[in-house]
Amino acid sequence: MAPTVRPTVAPPLSPHLQIYRWTWTMAMSVFHRITGTALYGGTALVAIWLVALASGPAAYGWVAWFFGSIIGKLVLFVYTWILMHHMLGGLRHFIWDFGYGFDREQRMGLARATLIGSVILTVLIWALALTLR
Repeated sequence: MAPTVRPTVAPPLSPHLQIYRWTWTMAMSVFHRITGTALYGGTALVAIWLVALASGPAAYGWVAWFFGSIIGKLVLFVYTWILMHHMLGGLRHFIWDFGYGFDREQRMGLARATLIGSVILTVLIWALALTLR
């Protein structure tokens, strides 16, 4: 009996990033993951501050100097935005958990609100902190 010869067929190619068109919801999903990872760094900053506080005036003075510098304030500002963005992204997912916000306009509106709201909240927090200081 002769073996059956099957024609070789190339396997289907999976879509790659050049095929997809970036949307607000895709971008906010990526940002949510990145900000979630970046929160680990922010937690380290809080831990460094607490350890310095417990270690005495010399250690705390150095940390207070750093966070009071331009670079330190920039780091804290970005960390505030990361925290606000991740929180609003979590609220967006919480809304989806209840089954709301899945039509196209609502998805796009929630995605835009996540980004715009995180910027507004960050600026408000810093304005309030600098005013009360």
